[in-house]
Amino acid sequence: MDNKRGSFSSSLGFVLAAAGSAVGLGNIWRFPYLAAKDGGGLFLCVYIVLVLTFGFTLMITEVSIGRRTRQAALTAYRRINKKFGFIGVLASIVPFIILTYYCVIGGWVMKYMVTFISGGGMKAAQDGYFTSFITSPAEPVIYGLVFLAITGYIIYRGINSGIEKISTVLMPVLLIMVVCIAIYSLTLKGSGRTGLEGLAVYVIPDVTGMTFEKIMSVAADAVGQLFYSISVAMGIMVTYGSYFRDEDDLVKSVSRIEMCDTFVAVLAGVMIVPAVYVFGGREAMGAQGPGLMFQVLPKVFMNAGTIGSIVGALFFVMVFFAALTSAMSILETIVSSMIDGLGFTRKKAVIAECVVCAVLSSVICLGYNVFYFELPLPNGSKAQILDIFDYISNYLLMPVVAIATCILIGWVAKPSSVIDEATKNGEKLLRAPMIKVMLKFVAPLMLAALFLDSAGII
Repeated sequence: MDNKRGSFSSSLGFVLAAAGSAVGLGNIWRFPYLAAKDGGGLFLCVYIVLVLTFGFTLMITEVSIGRRTRQAALTAYRRINKKFGFIGVLASIVPFIILTYYCVIGGWVMKYMVTFISGGGMKAAQDGYFTSFITSPAEPVIYGLVFLAITGYIIYRGINSGIEKISTVLMPVLLIMVVCIAIYSLTLKGSGRTGLEGLAVYVIPDVTGMTFEKIMSVAADAVGQLFYSISVAMGIMVTYGSYFRDEDDLVKSVSRIEMCDTFVAVLAGVMIVPAVYVFGGREAMGAQGPGLMFQVLPKVFMNAGTIGSIVGALFFVMVFFAALTSAMSILETIVSSMIDGLGFTRKKAVIAECVVCAVLSSVICLGYNVFYFELPLPNGSKAQILDIFDYISNYLLMPVVAIATCILIGWVAKPSSVIDEATKNGEKLLRAPMIKVMLKFVAPLMLAALFLDSAGII
């Protein structure tokens, strides 16, 4: 091992850091919407099956690549096979793109966190508040830069004093807050509806009008959500794997990350779906993304009175923690690639990337006012600058990285290269036969279908 690169001091540190990366905004503002849209418990069942198969396979593959090569994404893949070095290049471009707009959204979260903590929840719940904020020429830029500065400082401190130390504190706090808010959501009553009725909408499978096309749509949504939830195909798990110690149990650690991410994703639905159902009915459950987080939920919190204001503040603190731990992993992936592939010191890599990100993030913020435009995308949506960056990274590059990784490990280096790395200390990998089938056949086909759908080809 190259000790200059550093390593996590324990498997727990690795699990908390990697889980912090996986537990991000996608779990909170996309998972509940998809579950409500796709038959509640039906979506949950499909998602959990995919976590145990598709998700586990991709995650353990990337972590194993990282530990085996002791390299960040940019250089790790060519250590496996020189002809596949392009995967590392693409896997390094993805976090570079994502960080630019993730800091913008992190700034939005910070704004609402500050607003609710300072007692301005009622103001934040008013119609037009969110639009007024993001179209402001200065305030979103400032919040985004502050969020980037916090993230940059943590990564500057390194693996143990930065990522591991912060993750060890934030992740347990985040999990406790998720559980507490979920319990509170179940106790709500209003408009003749209860939180428990909302829970039933969320967890009981609804097969009304179910057709083969509908089932395929649910499966596609579940694959897409899982793909973007577990932090694969963007170099993060490869990078974190390169910091994972040889003597630690890789199989058990990946399984724990898998469980933690799924636990938070499912509980995010318990937090949000019952509350939105009580105060908005089924109609309000159609919101997702920024609309759900910054427009619907503030109204839900303030409808609950004083206690709702307190819960709203706790909620946005929790979301801030989730956004920060994910941003940390994204920036670390970029910095680690600059260190391993370009010979940068950590200090120079952090400063250089933060300067570039600050410029691009500011441009993205101004995309809602000074540089506003609407561009139709192949998936049918109309996009501003942020949406374009998201589409390129999440819907085009990430599936390509994942498909190429499946080809490399499934057919060139062979699945045994991953399985041997994961079990080199005598660990038992009961899902080894499944991993072979997933890497060779199932995962590439699923990813190809997802890519073609996202690209508007099918």
